[in-house]
Amino acid sequence: MKCPLCSGKQAIDYYRDKQRHYWRCECCSLVFVDEQYYLNAEQERAEYDLHQNRPDDSDYRQFLSRLVSPLQGVLPVEARGLDFGCGPGPTLSIMMAEAGWPMQLYDAFYYNHPSVLNQNYDFITVTEVIEHVFDPHTIFKQLWGKLKVRGYLAIMTKLVIDESKFSHWHYKNDRTHVCFYSKETFEYMANVLTAELSFIDNDVIFLKKLSLKR
Repeated sequence: MKCPLCSGKQAIDYYRDKQRHYWRCECCSLVFVDEQYYLNAEQERAEYDLHQNRPDDSDYRQFLSRLVSPLQGVLPVEARGLDFGCGPGPTLSIMMAEAGWPMQLYDAFYYNHPSVLNQNYDFITVTEVIEHVFDPHTIFKQLWGKLKVRGYLAIMTKLVIDESKFSHWHYKNDRTHVCFYSKETFEYMANVLTAELSFIDNDVIFLKKLSLKR
């Protein structure tokens, strides 16, 4: 099995259930499923259309604040950002704009405007997105290339703890979730990218770009 993040070919059999087979990369520790379990675009869109996230939902705002609040604490006043994978009801961008940090929007299904991916940004947010991505290597390379030096890639995704917890982890049961990250995975990424890594919360991770290395 080839790892979709680091392209390593030393993946081990990690876990199996009635729905899918999961592998773990020996190089970067990513847990992933192989292509046979990927949904097609129409199936994915149908799942995402069920989401009811809205800017006027106080609970959803509270959920996002676990990333928004610490991010606002490290950004300069003139920073401009991108909300990558914003979904059908963009909310994080509204919260940031309310505090003075405007953001562009991109989502492959709902805000598919590739021109915004040609710009450079002081910060890029990726909340509950990377677990859905089939080719994280390409996506991270693309986003990192659009991030300015000293900029932040702010990520929200639930982390793999160990195989025992994984076996009864609800997060893996979502069929649109195909890649699962751990602290070790992000430590690998920080080393490859020459980034400053911060674990802000249980599922909030910041990668700060320290050089022009892509």
